[in-house]
Amino acid sequence: MRKRVNRTMARWGAFGVAALVFSSGILPPVPVAEAQERYYRRSILDFFTGRRYIDETPQVPDGYAPPRAIPQKKKKAPPKAAVSAPRPAPVAAPEEKVVQKLDNAQKILVVGDFLAGGLGVGMDAAFQDSPGILIETHSNVASGLVRDDYYNWPAQLTKFMDEAKPAMVVVMLGANDRQQMVTDVGKEKFRTDGWYAEYQRRVLAFAKDVTSRKIPLLWVGLPAFDSPSMMADAVQMNQVYRKQVESMGGEFVDIWDGFVSEGGDFIVTGSDINGQQVRLRTSDGINMTEAGRRKMAFYVEKPARRILGTQASPDLVRLDTTTGPPIGLSSNPADHTDPISLSDPNLDGGTALLGGTVQPVSTGAVGSGKSPRDRLVQDGEMAKPPAGRVDDYSLPAAKPAAEVSAK
Repeated sequence: MRKRVNRTMARWGAFGVAALVFSSGILPPVPVAEAQERYYRRSILDFFTGRRYIDETPQVPDGYAPPRAIPQKKKKAPPKAAVSAPRPAPVAAPEEKVVQKLDNAQKILVVGDFLAGGLGVGMDAAFQDSPGILIETHSNVASGLVRDDYYNWPAQLTKFMDEAKPAMVVVMLGANDRQQMVTDVGKEKFRTDGWYAEYQRRVLAFAKDVTSRKIPLLWVGLPAFDSPSMMADAVQMNQVYRKQVESMGGEFVDIWDGFVSEGGDFIVTGSDINGQQVRLRTSDGINMTEAGRRKMAFYVEKPARRILGTQASPDLVRLDTTTGPPIGLSSNPADHTDPISLSDPNLDGGTALLGGTVQPVSTGAVGSGKSPRDRLVQDGEMAKPPAGRVDDYSLPAAKPAAEVSAK
């Protein structure tokens, strides 16, 4: 116990001596350069005594590299909005010029089923630039020549022709006729001989209703279909149309090749009227797209323009009498000149028209009565030039001897 107390007192004694030494300033002064090289750590006595050292900046030992400061990432400025060049104002598509139809424009009457309705749309586009042609379409979607109880086409055709007085009739029927037909003797199933016999009679009567009025008739054949059975039936029905229509003086328009491949197969996509590959048929394999309708009309357009002639030409224009000079004569007699008769010689004071008098026959020196041209060509004699002209090579006349001697 006594040893422990002695140790404690010794420690406090040493602490007191050190405090006295520091407070009294007995320690020798430290050079400035040395003070800057050394590092002093302030103790608790420095806080009590208020002692300050020359330089409290910690010194870096030799060979020691201070740690590099970690660069702080600069905050990226928000991206500036890209300044783009001013866009030009959108150019409006040029409006299609609507050709005004003439008052005496001729009508093409298009009749038939749903395919005829699409054909009429294509015909409108085909003749939109022809002022002398109007397209009038009458179609019934589910009609045909078989079900006359549903839609009586012979009666309707007569009505349409009486009202429109067309210059041409275009017919497209048959897509709905693949069904049973009711005849005078009973019912006939499709594809039987009795069915085809009655169908030929109806086609012939329908065509005769048009040609009997001296109206050109164009009968458009059926196109290919996606169904193989429909394609086979369409081929046989087209043969009926061609034979019966041509026997009545009409013309059959075959469009089959435009809707099949080179091998004769049904196609959905094919060439349009400009040769571009487009979709011609809808997904059902029966109806036509807009391009398909225009292609059907392309086949009809050629014979139609050939038959109608200049009336179907797009160059046919209307004579506008408001822009030309007035044709009538004015009431003021000073504004116009009366007609002059070719037999009136008194207008210039003469008594005869120019060339009307008989020229005297020249009797030149030769006295042959020939003209100077005839004498030059035939006889080789040249007429004498007038005296003094540049081609007058004659010698001057010799003077009398008396005049020469007098001089």
